[in-house]
Amino acid sequence: MQIIDAQVHLWGSGLPSNMSHWQVTSFTPEEAIKLMDEGGVHGAVIHPPSWDPGSKEMASAAVRNYPGRFAIMGSLPLDQPDSRDLIANWKDQPGMLGLRYTFLSDPARQMLHDGELDWLFAAAENAGVPIAALATDSLAVLGRIAERHPGLRLTIDHLGGRGGLTTLKDAAAMTHIPELLALAKYPNVAVKATGAPGYSSEAYPFPAMHTYLRQIFDAFGPDRMFWGTDISKMPCPWAQCVAMFTEELPWLNEQDKTLIMGEAIRAWWGWE
Repeated sequence: MQIIDAQVHLWGSGLPSNMSHWQVTSFTPEEAIKLMDEGGVHGAVIHPPSWDPGSKEMASAAVRNYPGRFAIMGSLPLDQPDSRDLIANWKDQPGMLGLRYTFLSDPARQMLHDGELDWLFAAAENAGVPIAALATDSLAVLGRIAERHPGLRLTIDHLGGRGGLTTLKDAAAMTHIPELLALAKYPNVAVKATGAPGYSSEAYPFPAMHTYLRQIFDAFGPDRMFWGTDISKMPCPWAQCVAMFTEELPWLNEQDKTLIMGEAIRAWWGWE
């Protein structure tokens, strides 16, 4: 089974602005590879963090220096007209799979709701560029976008929740689940089951989260549900993040695990 982490952040300078991440000034590709090897993780998709202006170049260097181990979900400034012209050739960059945005706060959230970003989704659809989004308060809006752009592959981050941007745990962190499950009717919407341990107040195997994972699996299926960690804010090592899915969810058969743990996201995002 090939195990691919759907989301990691790597950085080389500055403390993370999101306090839920490890408060260290760097987490490098070399450090990540060591931990990945220890945890049985074969590859990871880097989401360059905004707090380090050099994180994009670090991600590109990781792709060059560790062939087959890393890919990238990047971003373009939403408020710059020049961004529109770059989407058509976005995936020509080595290791680049698509675009990823956070729509949890204004102005990005309001731009999404006002329709000011319709150009982004239209251009991405035309260019075959997948988009991932952290958008807990905007799931219904993303559903309407998915309906208008059936050729666009949308991925909802962190089980549809706020990831490390919430201190709520267990059921209190999952009140959005009905809205998330409603998106399963759109075949071009998938879910990153990233960071599940971080939503739990319990220790491994984080049983409070199993119910929500089962609901997502039943709605989206193994082809549209992707394992991952956002490891720099997890309360456990990579090996336990893996085992939570491969050993502690008995309702997943071996084919389901193969898809969820890596094969499905490679197909969805086109990671050869």
